[in-house]
Amino acid sequence: MSTEQERIEQIISTLKKRQEENRLNYYKPYRFQKNFHETGVEANQRLLMAANRVGKSFVGAMEMAIHLTGLYPEWWVGRRYKEPIRAWVCGASNETTRDICQRELFGQPDNPRDKGKGSIPKHLIGETTRKPGVPNAHSSVLVKHSSGGWSRVAFKAYEMGAEKFMGESIDLVWLDEEPPQDIYSQCVTRTLDRQGMVYMTFTPESGVTEVVQSFTTDLKPGQALVTAGWEDADHLTDKMKEQILQALPPHEREMRSKGIPTIGSGLVFPILEDNLTCEPFTIPSHYPRIAGLDFGYDHPTAVVWVAWDRDEDIVYIYDVYRMSKQTPDYHATHINEREGSHYIPIAFPHDGYQHDKGSGVTLAEHYRQANVNMLPFHFENPPALGEKKGGNSVEAGIMDMLSRMEQGRFKVFNTCYEWFEEYRLYHRKDGKIVKLKDDLMSATRYAVMSLRHSTTETSKWNSKGRLGPKVAIV
Repeated sequence: MSTEQERIEQIISTLKKRQEENRLNYYKPYRFQKNFHETGVEANQRLLMAANRVGKSFVGAMEMAIHLTGLYPEWWVGRRYKEPIRAWVCGASNETTRDICQRELFGQPDNPRDKGKGSIPKHLIGETTRKPGVPNAHSSVLVKHSSGGWSRVAFKAYEMGAEKFMGESIDLVWLDEEPPQDIYSQCVTRTLDRQGMVYMTFTPESGVTEVVQSFTTDLKPGQALVTAGWEDADHLTDKMKEQILQALPPHEREMRSKGIPTIGSGLVFPILEDNLTCEPFTIPSHYPRIAGLDFGYDHPTAVVWVAWDRDEDIVYIYDVYRMSKQTPDYHATHINEREGSHYIPIAFPHDGYQHDKGSGVTLAEHYRQANVNMLPFHFENPPALGEKKGGNSVEAGIMDMLSRMEQGRFKVFNTCYEWFEEYRLYHRKDGKIVKLKDDLMSATRYAVMSLRHSTTETSKWNSKGRLGPKVAIV
């Protein structure tokens, strides 16, 4: 090999090393990545919700490196820190935080020769503290800031619990992978007195959770959402996209290729509350009404009253009742106190036919004996065309309610505080609705799916289950 060839190879090797150990100097963000950086000008809470493989963690690490070092590129128009900062980098577990976030910032954790091959230039990496019990993991690292001092970045994991996120005042927090709500709230709190920032980078694998909803349907001043799909990442070829898609189950493809939350998990009704609420008004006498009752004892007995504007096909939740550890007679007293209780029918589930162990009387009959206007039959969904019975599918009712909400045909009086309390917590886990604090939601479904049985004061259900003019139920 000639001397000239050796010299050229040496130059190439040196340039390669410089680029590997100073990636920050060569950072050229995609449009969505640059857009995400720019949101820091005004937003203190930011979310990059993106597809898999588009560079979410990479852009998160680059932003962290820029702030830790104070080396802002010429194109930078985002937030700037003029002095050293205190920062947190957080992931789901200590291992994933090490293998993803730490690697993106400082290089491959288990290879000392890779130190400096992350987003933070090697010559700016200072003292490193190891994390006990986690091989090759950092607890904290000092990073030289352009002002002359040292920034400090600490690594945390959601598995540590929210209490480990208390106490400190922090300038900047990067959450890679979606955090639980309590940990996210703690991180925001830790940055308040320093007027700092919290930013997240994740694919919404858990669906429309409370964290996701706060950015997708309830965005507030000081928050920013940036989304990105495969089409925004030039490094993904058509062949690569096709290979990844073929390996994914169909129900995950939208979420993983576009960063769109899967409705199959997370909040059951991912609809902004402002789109549902309305001011109370005097309900016209020609609006048919109905109520839904969900039985309970340890968990609450719940009742929801519904009025139906048939002309516009809009349902209005106008009153609710919820109480636990009380008898049917106690509940009946409160139900009968409601205006219109003498004619408004009440839909109830099949467990209304359960017999009391002492008297042998069914729950539904207990209420009837207390003059509650129960329907003559238990709840069923509207039957399909040609069918005699509709069954009691929960998902059928949920989809009907969700469709109404999306189309503006489902409204709730803003005085129904308890209803909204449940609404905010009504969610899925592993695709299934969590049966916890869902009593008013169940009662709502019974009522809304029983609109065909709703009545005005001029008609009510008789003992044979037929509509007639003011015939009392016997």
